Amino acid sequence: MNVRPTSRSRPALSECLHTLSLGWRGLRRDLRAADVRALFLALVLAVAATTMIGFFLDRIGSALERQSGQLLGGDLVLVQGNPFETQILDTLEDAGMTTARQVNTVSMAGFNDRFQLASLKGVAPSYPLYGSFQVDIGDGPETTTQLPARHTVWVEPRLGTALGLMLGDAVTLGDEQFRVSGWILEEPDQDVGLASFNPRIMINIPDLERSGLLAPGARLTWRLLASGPPEAVSSLDSQLEAWQDRGIRVIDVRKDSPRIGRALERSQQYLSLSGLAAVLLAGVAVAMATRRYVDRHLDTAALMRCFGASQRQLARIFAAQLAMLALTAAAVGAVLGLMGQWALLTLLVQFLPLELPPPGMLPLLLGMLTAVAILIGFAGPTLLRLKQVSALKVLRRELAPLPAAGWVIIGCASLMFGALLWLYSGDFLLSAGLLVGGLIALVVLWVVAQGMLSLLLGGAGLLPQHWRMGSRQLARRRQSSIGQILAFAVTFALMALIALVRTDLIDDWQSKLPADAPNQFAINIQPSQREGFINALDDITESRSAVYPIVRGRLVDINGVTARDAVPAEARNDGNLRREINLTWSSTMPDNNTLIEGTWFSDRDGAGDRAASRSDPVSVSVAQSMAQDLSLKLGDRLTFDIGGREVTAEIASLRQVDWESFQPNFFVIFPPGALERFSHSFITAFHLPTDQQQALGPLVQQYPSVSLLDIDAILQQVRDLLSQVSRAVELVLLFVLLAGIAVLYAALTASLPARAHEWALLRVFGAGDKRLVHTQLAEFGWLGFASGLLGAMLAEGASALLYGVWLDLDVRLHPGIWLLMPLGGALLIGGVGYLLSTPLRRQAPMESLRLLGEG
Repeated sequence: MNVRPTSRSRPALSECLHTLSLGWRGLRRDLRAADVRALFLALVLAVAATTMIGFFLDRIGSALERQSGQLLGGDLVLVQGNPFETQILDTLEDAGMTTARQVNTVSMAGFNDRFQLASLKGVAPSYPLYGSFQVDIGDGPETTTQLPARHTVWVEPRLGTALGLMLGDAVTLGDEQFRVSGWILEEPDQDVGLASFNPRIMINIPDLERSGLLAPGARLTWRLLASGPPEAVSSLDSQLEAWQDRGIRVIDVRKDSPRIGRALERSQQYLSLSGLAAVLLAGVAVAMATRRYVDRHLDTAALMRCFGASQRQLARIFAAQLAMLALTAAAVGAVLGLMGQWALLTLLVQFLPLELPPPGMLPLLLGMLTAVAILIGFAGPTLLRLKQVSALKVLRRELAPLPAAGWVIIGCASLMFGALLWLYSGDFLLSAGLLVGGLIALVVLWVVAQGMLSLLLGGAGLLPQHWRMGSRQLARRRQSSIGQILAFAVTFALMALIALVRTDLIDDWQSKLPADAPNQFAINIQPSQREGFINALDDITESRSAVYPIVRGRLVDINGVTARDAVPAEARNDGNLRREINLTWSSTMPDNNTLIEGTWFSDRDGAGDRAASRSDPVSVSVAQSMAQDLSLKLGDRLTFDIGGREVTAEIASLRQVDWESFQPNFFVIFPPGALERFSHSFITAFHLPTDQQQALGPLVQQYPSVSLLDIDAILQQVRDLLSQVSRAVELVLLFVLLAGIAVLYAALTASLPARAHEWALLRVFGAGDKRLVHTQLAEFGWLGFASGLLGAMLAEGASALLYGVWLDLDVRLHPGIWLLMPLGGALLIGGVGYLLSTPLRRQAPMESLRLLGEG
């Protein structure tokens, strides 16, 4: 059925089409202007950078999350002491997850007359879900996803050293013997729990059942590994909570592998920060280009007012023109962003050997939304001048509408950027804090820039002539110069900040994994063996941690209330409540711990004596992370069950523990004299180069009951992951540099007509080309120097805030930027300004004088 437009809708439709037609013709004509090209370039770059970084973050982030899951064996890992019900497997598979069962236990492995405690890892045919094994079956290391054949096992080389095993020998496990068919060199998932301190044996679950080691009463740990897309994992959130209430432990890579989790968190924070920096820089470029665009169109708008155009019509025409420009730029930028991320990932495939998931559509939509938001927030207030122009401006130049106040533009842009910051980070408090802090910093920089220009104008008489002329031109054009200085300062600060954070992040990661980081742990050192073992260990290595005693205990009461009932509801499934934890004693605080609250105990306070009398509570030190999770504070009383006997302790101090270090760490530390009466063993960590590890053979044979854990494979996985994150960080820095170049181009392009007018006057009054070039270089050089100096101030302050509040890094000073940024800014802006102004120097003075008439 045909519907004829009403008399009311027909004029509206006609007016809309007419407005679009006028806007399109004006846009085609304006594309020849430098400011429109700069505006188009800034919008294209904003969308391209946003979509490119968005795709990059989305795909690399998902890939890194998935690779980090290899350390646990899956995207989701469930742990309990009994076999998992079929219903749980069905729930996971119905959600789109692939599952694999695993069971772990500890048993004696025997060969001839030798015995060694070993960790048995029974696996199902679907294992592994991620990664592959590296094994040696007699022909050297090879990579495979196949499991040991039936009636055979794979063992770690250190078990072979302890028992004297060779490939093909039969090792006794329980009631059966199994042939050793391979040496395990690397596994997809590395468990760093107590069971892993024993040499590993991998065996099929049916063979493990046949050995009789899975009989009722055996101490078993069943693990259910699951892999699947992120949406499948998210769909199980409510079910996971129900399973946790039933006592099933749900392992999360961020909590249960803190070294990897913290690295991932920091890298994602950095990449998000880089994306926001690129957006802000593109917004600054849009604001600078829009100002020149509006100045050039004031006469056109006044002429249209003479022919009867209303303010509303003017607003519609120019809004339509810029909307078409924004849509075109968004489309071009989105295509470039999509193509760019494919090209960059192709180039980086040798550096980022990750299996990348396909890109989603969300980064594309966010990129186009960003273009519209930038145009509204950064260009909107300036565009209002076109609506307010008077028809008399064609006759009286002084009737041009007043420029939008700088603080109005900054306010609108800040609100829009704050909204984008909230959208990207998802943290309202962080967004508000950065926004308020940024505005305060702009006020301070504005005041400092005013003072610098006044100082430059007052001291110009002491400078050579061309430097004096350049400085006076910059200082007399005060408001315009301050705006450019602030724009360039923000640009330099953001580029420096991204570079500084990248360098400091990588340095921090590398400091946590030094070349001599412990790669071996020794546990189950008995008191009678301690002195002899440590002396023998010191003979083969000079890099050893302190030796700590270990007592196993369970937290049962907090302030007289059952621990599970005393903590917040969300902490009732915390691992420190569900299982025994390692307790130790020490008269001194470990090197990688920092006292943040309370006082450290010592022997003089009688803590050990009170413990011996079992009357007053013992003073203990608790890790801050445990105190936060369980809502503990100084003075709280904790009761531990140790071997059926209870010990009551009072929290005397809280410690910040560096869990990312490969050193023995403890949640609770007692004073000497408090736990010695309980059965205990000792633990230490040490570094031994790969080519010297054969020295462990005699040590293992001399102390067969001491268990050694080789964590070289874990260290290598961590190093590989951090290396990939570091290269991703370096790549994103390039995007920010491109956005910064766009700001330079837009700002200098917008200011060229005014400068061309001044240069033409100088030439009229006899200035030669050489003096004109020197004056231009001096003006641009002073502009870059001042911008670089303010940028160094802003970068230093912003880095201190980000390090202390967001990235959890040590606040540090960067003296180098105070020298490099002012000099680099002078050279960069001087060079770019010189190149952009070259065509103006070659044209006739009269033609240059006409340029100012455009605005």
